Amino acid sequence: MNFSSQLIESAVDAFAALPGVGRKTALRLALHMLQQPEQVTTDFAEALLKMRREIKDCISCGNLSDQEECSICQDHNRDEGMICVVEGVRDLMAIEDTQHFRGKYLVLGGLIAPIEGIGPADLRIDALLERAAHPQTKELIMALSPTIDGDTTIYYIHKQLQERGIEVKVSNIARGVSFGGELEYADGVTLGRSIIARTPYQD
Repeated sequence: MNFSSQLIESAVDAFAALPGVGRKTALRLALHMLQQPEQVTTDFAEALLKMRREIKDCISCGNLSDQEECSICQDHNRDEGMICVVEGVRDLMAIEDTQHFRGKYLVLGGLIAPIEGIGPADLRIDALLERAAHPQTKELIMALSPTIDGDTTIYYIHKQLQERGIEVKVSNIARGVSFGGELEYADGVTLGRSIIARTPYQD
């Protein structure tokens, strides 16, 4: 794709670096922004910069937040006794969209994946164990992608709970989500039913 303008080519390169955006779509986006009033482009750029500079990881659960603690953790109407354990923020958002879960969350920040060099120390497992040990915590819902890495992570967490003498119910989301699939891509109805129909974890 040849461009008569280096500036347009640079803008296309920037848009094309986004996931799922091909160069044709990137060109369409760049030309769209070019046709808008300058203030629209300025507002767009400033919103991205503000997000990048000011977004925080929630100190309690690891969710993305404008403040030190996210709105979910600050919501006293949610069930403090249930903690839904997810791999990443996108999984948390997917579960929230189902409106079937009214507890709290813990974002691990990934899954144990030895081949990729990701071990327990790279994840927020210690933070999870600390919250699991709190007297008000009654259940950990393992809403991790049904993959080998997901199952390995759940097994490790369960063993750590046993070794530390932390007595808390551990459950898995129902296998309405197909094995090998990514949780964030499951449809809302299936994901919501998987949360409701969760089953006790058995190693």
